[in-house]
Amino acid sequence: MDKRPKDKKSDREAADLVPTERLLESDNYEVWISYEPDGEKVYHVELEAVTLHFFREEWYEFVGLITHAAEEDAGSAAKPPK
Repeated sequence: MDKRPKDKKSDREAADLVPTERLLESDNYEVWISYEPDGEKVYHVELEAVTLHFFREEWYEFVGLITHAAEEDAGSAAKPPK
């Protein structure tokens, strides 16, 4: 039995009211932004069945980490494994 007051919107209805913007999409992945009612910008990374959610500071830390990992991997591609 649903005990929520009848005048409250469901979570899904409320989510439909949050503006979103797609940043990038590939065959298997997608990155998009939601603009929350409290003014917070949230970054979402969909990796098939998993979605990661980041606030602004977390997003920039994550992007830096992935960028650095890609640079490290590119640099190590020329070196044979030890």
